[in-house]
Amino acid sequence: MSELDRGRLERLVDSFLRLRLLVVGDLMLDEYIAGDVERISPEAPVPVVHVRSESIALGGAGNVVRSIVALGAKADLCAVIGRDRAGDQALELLKDLGVDPGGVVVADDRPTTRKTRVIAKSQQVVRFDRETDARLPSHVRAQLFEVVSGKTSISDGVILEDYGKGLLAVPLLGEIMTFLKTAGTYVAVDPKHELLAYKGASLFKPNLREAEALVHMRIRSAEDFESARERLRSALGEGDIVITRGSEGMSLFEGNQPVRTVHTAAREVFDVQGAGDTVIAALVLAARAGASLLEAAVIANAAAGVVVSKIGTATASAHEVKEMLPHAIAAAKVDA
Repeated sequence: MSELDRGRLERLVDSFLRLRLLVVGDLMLDEYIAGDVERISPEAPVPVVHVRSESIALGGAGNVVRSIVALGAKADLCAVIGRDRAGDQALELLKDLGVDPGGVVVADDRPTTRKTRVIAKSQQVVRFDRETDARLPSHVRAQLFEVVSGKTSISDGVILEDYGKGLLAVPLLGEIMTFLKTAGTYVAVDPKHELLAYKGASLFKPNLREAEALVHMRIRSAEDFESARERLRSALGEGDIVITRGSEGMSLFEGNQPVRTVHTAAREVFDVQGAGDTVIAALVLAARAGASLLEAAVIANAAAGVVVSKIGTATASAHEVKEMLPHAIAAAKVDA
């Protein structure tokens, strides 16, 4: 892939500083309880965790915001929380990032999505989820739409981050997509369930399982990817499609070009949590900075390589991404 130039990719990463993105989606609070396991409980065959530390971080759409800020850009968030302690903590974390929390709507009848992970010796022991995917009341939907319509004009692009917790559901999703398409806004979609409702978006980032569910076929061989491309194009329109494949990298569907796969550099993986959020943030920032889809994918692979080498819901800085670029470029060229 001779078109990959390290100097140009570094300049693209540097230009993230002038960009601003709006993230719309399901905000979560990630809690971590870390400790040691030295014995099994006499009460039941379960490990006893001696707690050493506790921490919290923004998750879900909030982690996409964290990733954007870590990469050097500015971010706004449109999300919903409950009137509870977890919601208050999420707002404080946004403020700590320098992100205006004014786009977060408080709903009285639902909890803030909270995921509590118990970790012992770098291994997750158990996770507790407190959440609901109940339909949003009409007045909350109206407030959320007002945020989107107000912040779109100051944004270089919008990321729709759907974790299936109820925000990006009908009818609000349809209203948002209609508004963004009419406004000519660059829209990137990181879906967890429905894809067809996002037809007309600029960029789609399903994982392999989600893509297979949409085209109703297993995707394994090069021929499978070509067949999937035709079906995805018919379903989603002409936007770019990046199928993330974990350790296998990403497959790129750009216009009518043949499918291209960009593989990842070999890295010691400690935790894949949050890697997808970093990938969508890096892809969109690179695209809005003027990168081709291939260049954006290599930058995103570099960012993901940084994140998976850390424990917890981690982010990658622009400096770390630039340090990882030579490895990402080499992997892309070897597997071309």
